[in-house]
Amino acid sequence: MKKTFLWSAILSLLLVSLASADVRLPKMFTNNCVLQRDAAVQVFGFADAGEKVTVEFNGQKVETTACDAGKWLVKLAPMPAKCEGSTMTVTGKNVVTVENVVVGEVWVCGGQSNMQYPVGGWGRVEATEDELTGDNSFIRFLRDPHVTNPEPQDDLTGGEWTLCKDGAQKACTAVGYYFALRLHKELGCPIGLIDCNWGGSKVEEWIPEKAMSTLSEETAAHAREFVTHVKQDNRKFIGCMYNSKMNPWTKYTIKGAIWYQGCSNGGQGQLYFEKMDCMIKAWRAAWGYDFPFYWVQLANYQAPNADPNTTGGFVPVRYAQSLCLSIPKTGQAVIIDVGEAKDIHPINKFVVGERLAANALVKDYGKDIPYASPMFKEMKVEGNKAILTFENVYDGLVVGKQNVREFSVDQDGKLQRFAVAGADGKFFWAEAKIVGKDQVEVSAPEVAEPVNVRYAFQQNPEGCNLYNSAGFPASPFSTEPITK
Repeated sequence: MKKTFLWSAILSLLLVSLASADVRLPKMFTNNCVLQRDAAVQVFGFADAGEKVTVEFNGQKVETTACDAGKWLVKLAPMPAKCEGSTMTVTGKNVVTVENVVVGEVWVCGGQSNMQYPVGGWGRVEATEDELTGDNSFIRFLRDPHVTNPEPQDDLTGGEWTLCKDGAQKACTAVGYYFALRLHKELGCPIGLIDCNWGGSKVEEWIPEKAMSTLSEETAAHAREFVTHVKQDNRKFIGCMYNSKMNPWTKYTIKGAIWYQGCSNGGQGQLYFEKMDCMIKAWRAAWGYDFPFYWVQLANYQAPNADPNTTGGFVPVRYAQSLCLSIPKTGQAVIIDVGEAKDIHPINKFVVGERLAANALVKDYGKDIPYASPMFKEMKVEGNKAILTFENVYDGLVVGKQNVREFSVDQDGKLQRFAVAGADGKFFWAEAKIVGKDQVEVSAPEVAEPVNVRYAFQQNPEGCNLYNSAGFPASPFSTEPITK
């Protein structure tokens, strides 16, 4: 009996020893994965301390030794795009192979439910049949499980790279999918999407705890108090999603990130700006380089209001999102024209992905195409008129309309959703007209001396119709800054 127990114990120890000796890749290195082109790609994993590890891929062979903590990392020399899949082989005391690996562009797709919203929809679908079921396997995505952790994790809990073909793309982030379709059309290379998002999440949950020290004491206190109101899924701490869903990716070489979030931070203006600034800088610090970061400004939502003095919780968030353009290597997709009054998840994700892609194509891939929305630049007052000047007008400002996927100029249309206030701060709907190429003249009979002008500055500014000639809608704004 004692001998049987002794041999069982020895066998168990031997099995543990053999298991620990296996070289292992983290779960993002699955078959069909996409590696970043034209960059020193990091491949990393786990092994016994001191174990020699060799990585072979695409004609390269790189060796390293696992550190005392049982981790290892190598860098592959920059590679051009490669559409044909190859095998990656990792050799230690055992051999691990990863099949059908391609080289292209890798983008993180982060945020809450509007980024999580899949191509196949949640009861409503806007995609074409080819987009839903065709062979678009040049797009590959990995959607990881919804888990949180109070501590930063080294590995994902699951997920695998999936080719967008035969209907599998129905589970892919729709915004990311349309973003990738446009990139592939222009670049001709594979596109990898790290589909890392969670419906209802707050920006605080994506900020690593250690980054909170960079915030002001007031903002950090607000963030900690705000996030504790979450009551589900063990989500009661700063960075709970970053720890499990984002930190494992920070050694994986990427091109950049796209982001669609803000609904859960409604009502926050300057605070949201400071949190976003903190998050972007923290992510870049974790990856070790300043990758591009592009986001979606919140869409129009809920019933329109006839009172120009009534705004709504999304308004200060949109304002803060525009302020984030002061952060280097960033961009914004304005979608104030494709939201829906009765659904916080607007179905038109095609336009969202296209406008995000336009930012990347110009700023990261050198394309000479329009990419930006008109932005308020300055105001001058002449008598009872406010003269507003805009940037990003291209061939000029126009009255326009977005018809699902098509934009058209309304030659006989009048500008809507401009409001003007005098010294008393009371707003009135204004007459507005385009003057020249880049200016709008605004006035209201109730306001003799304009002090402040707003445009589309409501939760749902239905009918707002100022565009540039390229079909990008003007970003909502107020000439009076929001300080809270």
